[in-house]
Amino acid sequence: MLHQLAQGRPFTPRRYFSVDRVFRNDHLAEFHDQIEGVVCDRGLTLVDLKGVLTDFFERLGMRNIRFKPTYTKPSMGIYSYHGGSKKWVEVGNSGMFRPEMLLPMGLPEDVTCIAWALSLERPAMILYGIDNIQDIFGH
Repeated sequence: MLHQLAQGRPFTPRRYFSVDRVFRNDHLAEFHDQIEGVVCDRGLTLVDLKGVLTDFFERLGMRNIRFKPTYTKPSMGIYSYHGGSKKWVEVGNSGMFRPEMLLPMGLPEDVTCIAWALSLERPAMILYGIDNIQDIFGH
């Protein structure tokens, strides 16, 4: 999609979103885990990314959100407080595409992209006080 976006002249900012079923071997065999988003525009920063994600979670009713830097730069883990377990729970990851990923696609040098992949189950667990992710799906 980013390569296709780069083919348009002049560049037009875009937002892409996806909610879909994914398969993960580190949890259950199948569950709705991914809410993905990418925003491409000129001059976006981590501040913009934090603003988008804070707004998203506030609209879900989650006010206790924290961001923690992760190993790949620039990126952040997204955490929300789970009142039932009295812990901060990771609900997603986020970051910015590095220029060496965007330039070969043909995007202008001043275009940046922010992106995230969020869990759907974990915010539901926090909102409804569920302690075990398997209780959402059962056997």
